[in-house]
Amino acid sequence: MNRRYILISPCRNEADFMRQTLDSVVAQSLRPACWVIVDDGSTDATSRILDEYRQRHDWIRVVTRRDRGQRAVGPGVIDAFYAGYETIDPDAYDYLCKLDLDLRLPTRYFEDLIRRMEADARIATCSGKAYIERNGELVSERHGDENSIGASKFYRMSCFRGIGGFVREVMWDGIDCHRCRMRGWIAVSWDDPELRFVHLRPMGSSQVSIYVGRTRHGYGQYFMGTGLLWMIATAIYRIPEKPYVLGGLAILWGWLRSALQGKPRYDDPEFRTFLRRYQRRALLVGKKQAIEEIDSAAADVRFSAPY
Repeated sequence: MNRRYILISPCRNEADFMRQTLDSVVAQSLRPACWVIVDDGSTDATSRILDEYRQRHDWIRVVTRRDRGQRAVGPGVIDAFYAGYETIDPDAYDYLCKLDLDLRLPTRYFEDLIRRMEADARIATCSGKAYIERNGELVSERHGDENSIGASKFYRMSCFRGIGGFVREVMWDGIDCHRCRMRGWIAVSWDDPELRFVHLRPMGSSQVSIYVGRTRHGYGQYFMGTGLLWMIATAIYRIPEKPYVLGGLAILWGWLRSALQGKPRYDDPEFRTFLRRYQRRALLVGKKQAIEEIDSAAADVRFSAPY
């Protein structure tokens, strides 16, 4: 049974967090065949730490990019990811993971993901759930079950290539999962204790402020093709999260401002129709049932594993 997997990690100025990620990958029960880490112009001790680990582990490779002067999010992260992807032979690996360098992973993380994918050939992409540490306790970042999480997005390589990879735009980590479902495949994340990982930098916090990050997320939803009713529901759902009320409103404002400015949307009408249909159904019956209906409909069609 083939279990060769590769990690690709874009990073910039991660000296405060990266040792925890590096150590937790080194300690994995099933280590990656290769780990390509893309240093996207770091100006702190990141490059020195990477050299230290590269010298100790011959399966770690580093790609260094010039300093662009700032941390790039969304398209910039995916540009850095592809700077690593372009150095590999995809045919040499069965699985691929885009992994951030601000995570602490459980020891059997990748082995458990592969085991679950081996049990269900329709799973194209998956992950565990992200938690943050707050006052000595783990607090969920409240990701939906219908997506693999962008910080640790694990893919069957054939499916990654089958959807054309990641788009180099905001919401790349939502668009890919919906594109998988359009192909009849499954995108999923599990909130099981053995798959929970610690996110050392809170989701959507941005290097400027959490409000900037949430507003950016609203723009990303607009770009992807999300409808207004869904965004209103999202703002309401986010009310219990810090920053209370304002965080959800910042997401909604990001969508509204983008609409008012007439910003471009993801140029795939079939995708946007699929997305809106799913969102309308989810508002009526809930995400879980809406996804189950899509997966069930796809299962009724003759399915062949994506190899």
